[in-house]
Parts: sequence; structure tokens; C-alpha cells
Amino acid sequence: MQSVRQERSAARDAYDELCTYTLTHPDPSFIHQQVVDAFAAQNASETSKPISVTFALVGLYLHVEKGFNGREVQRVHMQLARQKHKWPSFSLPEARGAITALDVIKTPEGTERDRAIHDWCSAVWGAFVGNRERIISLLNNRRLGS
Repeated sequence: MQSVRQERSAARDAYDELCTYTLTHPDPSFIHQQVVDAFAAQNASETSKPISVTFALVGLYLHVEKGFNGREVQRVHMQLARQKHKWPSFSLPEARGAITALDVIKTPEGTERDRAIHDWCSAVWGAFVGNRERIISLLNNRRLGS
């Protein structure tokens, strides 16, 4: 049985490999943003910076529920970053989705892996959906993401 440290290391290695894949991806929709957001949310802890968790959950919400691509999510992140405010804290569910970076990296490159990235985002967002109203409120208060 792997130790927690070995599991985290394997997950980080899979994430790094996915980043290489998505950063060299020819699709201009910037699928890399979904990988960053899914990994950040799935691996968030009580010591994570609130801005990191906020941006990850905003990105997942916009992608999964609103159909935003990575470039569109990135624009919202930039607009949020320009505004001065205290970042909220969110509840971190114990279970963070049944799909992980390790599962996604095992999927063949191309359309199949791209679909697996979306499925991963959906699984992670599903785990965090209890924060949905707070994310919507945050975006509405700043007139973003509609």
C-alpha cells in the first residue's frame, strides 16, 4: 500500500505531465486552465491560499456549468485579480471527486484525454457543489461570469 506521501507525489507527477500536455495543446481554447483549476481544488487544504481555492472553484463553475473555455475562465480570473477585496474561504469536502490527475493521464492523448479532463473537472466541481451559491454570489457581486 502506498503511503500518503507517495500518493501525493504520484498525483503531482501526473499533474505535471498533464500540464506539459495541455501547454503544448494546439487547441486555442486553453484546456490547461481546466487542469490547473481541477488540481488546485482537488488538492486544496486548510493551508491553501484563499485566492487559489476561489479561482479554482470559479474556474470549475464557469467551465462545468456555464460552458466557458479556458481562455474565457482566464479572463474572469484576471478581472477578479484586479479587484481589491478579501478572498472568501470555502468548505473543503473530504471526498473531492472520483477522477484524479492519475486517471486522466492514463487516458490516450487527443480527444479521449481532453474529454477525461472535462470529466475530471465535472467530478471535482460535483464534490464542491455545496459552495455553488457562494461562487455565484461572488461573480454576481463583481458582475463577472454571466
